[in-house]
Amino acid sequence: MTNSQITTLSTTLRPHFDFGKSRLMTFCILLTGLAVSRTVNLSHLACHFPGDALHASNYRRLQRFFQYIRLDTDVVARLTLIMLGLERRKLVLALDRTNWKLGKSDINILVLAVITRRFRVPLMWSFLAHGGSSDSKQRCALMGRFIRLFGAERVEILLADREFIGGKWLQYLNKNSIPFAIRLKANMYLHRETGGMVQLAALLRNPRGPRVWAGWLADMPRDEVQKLTLKCKKIRGGEALIVATNTGNPGRAFNIYRKRWGIECLFADAKTRGMNLEDTHITNPAKLTTILCLVTLACAWGYKCATAVKGRAAIARKTHGRPEKSWFRIGFDQLRSWLLTDPDKAMERLRSAIPKRPVKAAERL
Repeated sequence: MTNSQITTLSTTLRPHFDFGKSRLMTFCILLTGLAVSRTVNLSHLACHFPGDALHASNYRRLQRFFQYIRLDTDVVARLTLIMLGLERRKLVLALDRTNWKLGKSDINILVLAVITRRFRVPLMWSFLAHGGSSDSKQRCALMGRFIRLFGAERVEILLADREFIGGKWLQYLNKNSIPFAIRLKANMYLHRETGGMVQLAALLRNPRGPRVWAGWLADMPRDEVQKLTLKCKKIRGGEALIVATNTGNPGRAFNIYRKRWGIECLFADAKTRGMNLEDTHITNPAKLTTILCLVTLACAWGYKCATAVKGRAAIARKTHGRPEKSWFRIGFDQLRSWLLTDPDKAMERLRSAIPKRPVKAAERL
């Protein structure tokens, strides 16, 4: 990219990121370089600086950026929703972890993502100081950040897999009026509304028995506010899919739970199918947060390009019935193509999506 194009991008982003001119230019090069080179590896990104500076100098410039610059993740979250046109809509959220190892270090990230029919983007995240699952305190803290910034009323439903269970966690969601659909393990116990404690696996043994139950998990207080409704279905391989919800409509919650797979696709987009997040050699959580902010903005930018190309048209399907490409790949490939061949089109997509008035974390959408 030329200096004039980087200046154009800097002008678009300046109201939202309070950097000096040099730091903002570096930020823009990181964002465009991430899309073009499909990697977060700094050695590759250092090749995107215009001018005659040595590669080693540009690499050191990137290192200093990550050393000294800290992005406001709340601003990035609000800006992402505005870019995607979701600032006034109720949101389907999905909670999951992504993790990998770098040497002996565990990089373990708890991610809260927004899932729509076309889009899936990370919205908030926290780093776990260990390998393995998160605990209720860590989940509540992440959800609390969302509530503080956007309000509980913005949640249409929260989706999570079997890892994200536990009485304290579900009590927190009920207390804050967060609708959810969360998958349960078959070896868990349910205190039934009709009385008695029973293992879910035992309820499944009767092939003619009902597949909807109401009650409380073993470690939950038995009051009306905390009552759950469970719906079950046998899936491929004979495994039981048991979804618990507090919405009062188990059928709808069960059907919308299938959107949870979107966060798994998001992790693939951020890794091998898109930006190769695992290529980074950075393990410091503060520096990794900067990378995740860049990944989030690049995803949103790509989706704006996909919308520009496809409009309301549906994606063609192959003979097996699945789309030939995801919205992410359509948009990300188009963004890369425009940055390489016609950067002005890519800049226009971003400029039209980002507000001119500064986005502030303290303001609720």
